[in-house]
Amino acid sequence: MQQGLVQIGWTLGFQILNTVVIFFVLRRILFNPVTNFMENRTKGIENAINEAESKNKQADELRDEYQGKLDNIKDERNQIIKEATKRAEERGDEIIKAAQAEAKNIIDRANLEIEREKQKAINQLKDDISAISIMAATKVIEKELNEEAHMAMIKQFIEEVGDEQWLN
Repeated sequence: MQQGLVQIGWTLGFQILNTVVIFFVLRRILFNPVTNFMENRTKGIENAINEAESKNKQADELRDEYQGKLDNIKDERNQIIKEATKRAEERGDEIIKAAQAEAKNIIDRANLEIEREKQKAINQLKDDISAISIMAATKVIEKELNEEAHMAMIKQFIEEVGDEQWLN
């Protein structure tokens, strides 16, 4: 008599026994290796994740270290630029001072030369005036004078008129 899909009897017992045996056999042969494989795979993935995190941490540390080095390099660069600018300014000041000293020397030499030319012109003017005075004195006096008297008259004339009157 069949009442449904499952019949209670020896067949059901053998089926249950077969299922239990297959379960234990599969558990021994398939479930344990698969479970071990999955555990090993999980551990491998966890190790890979841990290693990746460690590498990321090392990379972050290296990045921070290199960033610090870059900042130091920028500071050094700025310091070098400041020093070079300072040296250039000092050199420029030295050049300016040297040029000013040279200009002062040129002006001093020019003033000396002007003074010499002025003195030369005054002497020439005195000689010219002396000659003119001699000619005028000769005409006014209309007498013949000797060389000594001539020079005495010139000196007296120059002393009476004075250097200051000729400079004005």
